[in-house]
Amino acid sequence: MTDSLADIDLYDLDQYIEAVPHDQMKRLRQEAPVFRHPDPQREDGFWALTRHEDVVFVSRNPEIFSSHEKTAMINEFPAEQVAQQQMFMLNQDPPDHTKLRSLVNRGFTPRMIAKLEERIQQTCDETVALALAKGEGDFVTLCSAELPLIVIAELMGVPIEDRHKVFDWSNRMVGGEDPEYGVTDEQRMGAATEMWAYASALAAEKRKEIKDDIVSKLITPDEAGNVLSELEFDLFFMLLAVAGNETTRNAISGGMYALTQYPEQWDRLKADDSLIPTAADEIVRWVSPVNMFRRTAMQDVEVGGVQIKAGDKVVIYYNSANRDESVFTNPDVFDIAREPNPHVGFGGGGPHFCLGRHLAKLEIECLFRSLLQQCERVELVNEPRRLRSNFINGIKEMTVRFVPAKAG
Repeated sequence: MTDSLADIDLYDLDQYIEAVPHDQMKRLRQEAPVFRHPDPQREDGFWALTRHEDVVFVSRNPEIFSSHEKTAMINEFPAEQVAQQQMFMLNQDPPDHTKLRSLVNRGFTPRMIAKLEERIQQTCDETVALALAKGEGDFVTLCSAELPLIVIAELMGVPIEDRHKVFDWSNRMVGGEDPEYGVTDEQRMGAATEMWAYASALAAEKRKEIKDDIVSKLITPDEAGNVLSELEFDLFFMLLAVAGNETTRNAISGGMYALTQYPEQWDRLKADDSLIPTAADEIVRWVSPVNMFRRTAMQDVEVGGVQIKAGDKVVIYYNSANRDESVFTNPDVFDIAREPNPHVGFGGGGPHFCLGRHLAKLEIECLFRSLLQQCERVELVNEPRRLRSNFINGIKEMTVRFVPAKAG
């Protein structure tokens, strides 16, 4: 480690309460893009990869960089917990991952998602109307948390009155490192157990009456007769409930915050709503709701001129890749018309490329369309309170004032 980089610490959770450490990431991209980073749980540390090119390379070569070996999480788990985590699709490699993913994909085709568009736009219109009626309040509660919950409830056939159970389970499972949520390991496991039991009961109910919805697609055999087992379905429900809820919520919150910091971009979007699709991509790039994932090297390999040994821990930083100066012009500028925009906010390609990316983009587009139509502007009242997490780039609370659009 060079002396100039001795103070680099991308692991420290407390700094993420203030902001993602973009200044440190920039130094690594310039001075040590493949950096041996200290790890409080491992003597040999981990490799922090901060360049776009390297993040994409790791993502697209799962036979070299495994999600399964030690899971995709940065933390070290005891062997028994690793074995539990390995059952989740997120922590699998091909060919197991490929088989499961192809079954699950049936529910997330553009056709299935397009069927939801009208319902999502209507939900957004209603959500923003209620927020406007309040006039001022927490944007996360009023807008960004509500939408993904309603959409997941709709997708998975969860009764709408149960959606906040999903929110609570998801918060307990992901917010464990944040003292405000005060979640113990027992409580986190409790949330997982409750969600598991709920998913089982939901599938059992659905089997009685198969409909044209995602759950029905997932629990009926495909053309070749393959079907998700009960265990696989329960695990997928949990993964979707957490991944589809947390990430979209934080993209929307972070996008709204960006638009309060760049009011000229809000004005530009208000003047030309055809920019909404590119704005949604820029929001995902800018926010990068997932900071990083972990992989384990399965063989000796060279990345960026640095030798990585079999068994080494490798952490790919999406947030840094999305600000890589060699890929993005003026990466530290929020530009709603940015094109091209090869961000890795949905992953760097490869087998784990975000399954719900079409759905997430649709939700972001619909919500901001509703905000732009119904609000003159959204004003920041207090700086956001951020999640203490080096994994999720999250906003817990952000008080805003909704100024209604001028009549006519």
